[in-house]
Amino acid sequence: MKRYRGWTTILLLAAVAACATQTRSVSTGLRFPSDAAAIRAMFDTTVVGWNRGELPVYLSAYTDSATAMGGNGVVRGVNGIGDQMRAGYWRTGRPLQALHFEHLEIRPLGPDHALATGQFVLTGAARPNRTGWFTTIWARTPTGWRMIHDHAS
Repeated sequence: MKRYRGWTTILLLAAVAACATQTRSVSTGLRFPSDAAAIRAMFDTTVVGWNRGELPVYLSAYTDSATAMGGNGVVRGVNGIGDQMRAGYWRTGRPLQALHFEHLEIRPLGPDHALATGQFVLTGAARPNRTGWFTTIWARTPTGWRMIHDHAS
């Protein structure tokens, strides 16, 4: 009986140590500072594309199968997201106002996923500023970090 109790204790300690290691690697992301920087760089890319009037550059942050919450519910696919942009913010063929982000926070959801939250701010063109809050979910892909879901209000 003592031998079983000893093995049980060893196995329990090993399991706890494994969980602690896993939790530490997920919560700190091991590579997360560089991953967060890569995601921030993609946000910067979207801003540059938006402000230059290059919708494909803006959309390059999304995976082909990304989803976005639109005014009428879920929009599916990067083409659908592009259509939504052309019907709204880009209805003249260019963005109506300049874009930048504020309060951007990026948190790991695991080694290959992250959550980004922040505020988008649209300014200029002799229009009132327009702002809203967003939550995006990112995935590590073969081409780098890309958005798999976008929800903005």
